[in-house]
Amino acid sequence: MDHHLQVTDSRTGKSYTIPISGDYIRASDVGRIGIPEGKTDTTASKAAKPLRIIDNGFQYTACMESSITHIDGVRGTIRYRDFPIESLFHQYVYEDVMHLVIWGSLPTQEEKDHVRETMCKAMVPSQSVKDVISAFPRDAETFPMILAGMSAFAASDSVICKTRHQQSAMFHGRLDVADEALVRTIAYLASTISLIYCHKNEKQWNSPEPSRSLLGNLLLMMGITNPEVERCLAKLWILYADHEMTNSTAAVLHAGSTLIDPVSAVTAGIICGYGPLHGGAIDLAYEAFRQIGTAERVPPFIERIKAKGGRLFGYGHRVYKTRDPRVALIEELLEGHRDAVEANPLLRVAMAIDRYANQDAYFVERGLKANADLMGCFLYTAMGFDTDMIIAITILSRTPGALAHWRESLTQPVKLWRPQQKYVSPLAN
Repeated sequence: MDHHLQVTDSRTGKSYTIPISGDYIRASDVGRIGIPEGKTDTTASKAAKPLRIIDNGFQYTACMESSITHIDGVRGTIRYRDFPIESLFHQYVYEDVMHLVIWGSLPTQEEKDHVRETMCKAMVPSQSVKDVISAFPRDAETFPMILAGMSAFAASDSVICKTRHQQSAMFHGRLDVADEALVRTIAYLASTISLIYCHKNEKQWNSPEPSRSLLGNLLLMMGITNPEVERCLAKLWILYADHEMTNSTAAVLHAGSTLIDPVSAVTAGIICGYGPLHGGAIDLAYEAFRQIGTAERVPPFIERIKAKGGRLFGYGHRVYKTRDPRVALIEELLEGHRDAVEANPLLRVAMAIDRYANQDAYFVERGLKANADLMGCFLYTAMGFDTDMIIAITILSRTPGALAHWRESLTQPVKLWRPQQKYVSPLAN
């Protein structure tokens, strides 16, 4: 049965039939309201103002059609390319899921080897990239260092540089060229993060190896040799591979709609990822853990939050009306590192907050639980990663998913993203 909205415009008395597809209507159908019927080429038609939708923050607006990831926030499910996230988590590692998300199928060994070799070659930085990173003070914030490193990599990539000087699209409809640039972009970010980590910690940077995965080479370049770290992150990163249309993914697509290169598009997403209402909330949550200091001081802190005396970052998620399915999988990983979690002072505070929130009526009634982004950070901390590197590494795990959306957009008609506004007259003096 076909479903539709029957809309009557009280200004004109005209009725419009707007088709409903799933839970969606098309804005172009709403835009027909207000245009005189049968007068498409007249001056009157050009002067008519189609109806527009005001949606501050895009709360109810879908900007793309995608076949990559599906989230059901009511049922608490996530599927990548129609694979349940639970089955992917238990049966595969991140390298497999990365290929699934980007290219739509689980990889053969030959396909994995090709991506590994291509990434490895791109991960080797030029001297200019090394110089850019080493020019920062060792205690500088990671965020601007990433932007500088990615810019230096882009400047040394002849294909990327050509993008801004071509009248014809370099990547749109040319997936072979796009795929090569996409893989290099991921490699550039991994190399940049490893260079920053080594610079901050006064460690020797190690060259990548073509037999290793993205994650394996990241850890090798950083000088982290504990195989348990790779085993854990190879599962954890699956949970972050993609998350539908996030703020940062939308930023990648917004920039990409200008037909810019993938390095620049990903950089736009990285900038969003560090905002305090997005990935930057992790830093604020950890700062709260430090201020609380001990598990015994958690109850008064929570009571102050309930009395509107502050905000508890990392709790609640606007998508999920039930428990985020990734949290249970993260808890499986945490169980395997329980001793390290309990030995860490910051994590003792974090786990005390979680226990309190899970029992307190204020949090229970509002469905406020630790979100997967925060819970996953506990694993990084338990394995010895500095707090200021956690967001950077998490962004790397999310970048292939964002680029999967960028790649998907290259198969769709070119459409420059240009949201509209409603002009409101200034208040009179």
